[in-house]
Amino acid sequence: MEIISFLIDFIVHVDKHLASFVQAYGVWVYALLFLIIFVETGVVVMPFLPGDSLLFVVGTLCGAGLINLPLVIGILLVAAILGDQCNYTIGRYVGPKVFQWEQSRFFNRRAFDAAHEFYERNGGVTIIIARFMPFVRTFAPFVAGVAAMDRAKFTAYNVIGALIWVIGITLAGYWFGNLPWVQANLSKIIWAMIIIPGLIAIYGGWKARKSEAAKASA
Repeated sequence: MEIISFLIDFIVHVDKHLASFVQAYGVWVYALLFLIIFVETGVVVMPFLPGDSLLFVVGTLCGAGLINLPLVIGILLVAAILGDQCNYTIGRYVGPKVFQWEQSRFFNRRAFDAAHEFYERNGGVTIIIARFMPFVRTFAPFVAGVAAMDRAKFTAYNVIGALIWVIGITLAGYWFGNLPWVQANLSKIIWAMIIIPGLIAIYGGWKARKSEAAKASA
């Protein structure tokens, strides 16, 4: 329970925790930021870390002169790209091991083939959009790996998505994070960055499942 309470407090007050870390440990903050982004995007069992809000707060701290903007963007880009590549590779390795049976309680060949077809046709867009959705961004590269999406294609969209995600949100924090109104409502903004994309992801999943159910009953 203490760990859960700390994680919630860290996510909601990530600005205060990071500012305190910078004051206490200086340049080690870059290693911490790399680790958080890499683990969130690269370890499929860690989808609850604060990606979007963290990037925004990092930009805010850059605007306040506490963190070097070009350096941290470079580090976060490397972390985000390597994280997704790691997650994809795990999916490529685990997929054949887990799904080696033609049909079993753990594997549905028809569903696997449909997933592979979907990622070959729409996977690139999914990889980019997933960057902005908590939980989804952790699972999307793993599923792409399991579905055997072409590695070169995945890598290209991985890099594009990372560039848009890291640079876009970090610069948003850099430009707007230190405005008085934003500072006064930062906790609400952080919650909104977590909840709104999450609700969109849930709705998208529900709609896709409903559509699949309609096709099955037709």
